[in-house]
Amino acid sequence: MSARDFLTLNHVSKVYRRNQSLLERLKKNDTSGTKAVSDVSLAVRHGETLGLVGESGCGKSTLARLVSGLMEPTSGAIAFRRDAAGKTPRLQMIFQDPYSSLNGRWTIEDIIAEPIRVHKLRRGRAAIRARVDELLVQVGLSPADAEKYPQEFSGGQRQRICIARALAGEPEFLILDEPTSALDVSVQAQILNLLRDLQKNLALTSLFITHNLSVVRIMADRIGVMYLGELVEAAPSEELFLRPRHPYTRLLIDAAPDMDTGDRTLHPIAGELPNPAFPPSGCRFHTRCPFTKDICRSTVPPKKTTGADSMFRCHFDLDLSNGQAILPIAKARTA
Repeated sequence: MSARDFLTLNHVSKVYRRNQSLLERLKKNDTSGTKAVSDVSLAVRHGETLGLVGESGCGKSTLARLVSGLMEPTSGAIAFRRDAAGKTPRLQMIFQDPYSSLNGRWTIEDIIAEPIRVHKLRRGRAAIRARVDELLVQVGLSPADAEKYPQEFSGGQRQRICIARALAGEPEFLILDEPTSALDVSVQAQILNLLRDLQKNLALTSLFITHNLSVVRIMADRIGVMYLGELVEAAPSEELFLRPRHPYTRLLIDAAPDMDTGDRTLHPIAGELPNPAFPPSGCRFHTRCPFTKDICRSTVPPKKTTGADSMFRCHFDLDLSNGQAILPIAKARTA
């Protein structure tokens, strides 16, 4: 871990095992099962927002749960930078669904106050209530809302409450798992503006999970692209959109209807997402890639870097800035 890294993942994998016989369970090298996350290595720097994008089922949310500690990785290591006392940083998570993630039997005051009490961040009921009121105002709600219950609020208001609850724990690291996907478009814009302001004012380090390329472009400093459990590309946000290196990244950008305001036609990615329990041999994307060659079907592509902040996995060095594979990338080197 470098001095700038706040979080590092080294060759992290997560396999959901199928029902096994006793003999299969005794085999230490048995790798059968659904490979939700496969050999992912990345780092998140202090004060940075790292975005993760990809289709549903690519492993984004599983990776978020591994980082949060809700799940244990099957292999690999996840490490946070420790402070001078050797303590790991506090982290909080904002979930996708603002309805099921709030306890309908608790008042808003109880919901937001819980992490304050657990971490002993304030002493006495008056001090805790004052902090709850402060957080409600910070996310655009009223202190009077503390007496209400979740079912009295709209979806956007509930997500604001979820954000207030996450901030109540005074986290140094924030995981946002599709925080706006369950909301109307107009409400999404409000929540995203709120999150951007909070990131700027609180200097939070964040992992932002989404399938929406427009959202991740404005929210993230760097972006990682996942396909079938693998990290296939990572680069600074604008670099990724201006000059993607992996064919899957290029196709994701082309498939997003709001990326090009002059072209309102849809360009869906051809083919179906393979079964993660039985991923294709060689390059996992070869069954849907328009540039597939024989080597793609038989050989796993190497990891290539194009600088300290960028990497991609492909057998070929392609210039996909205009959707065309025409120019070699001279600076790419095999890591």
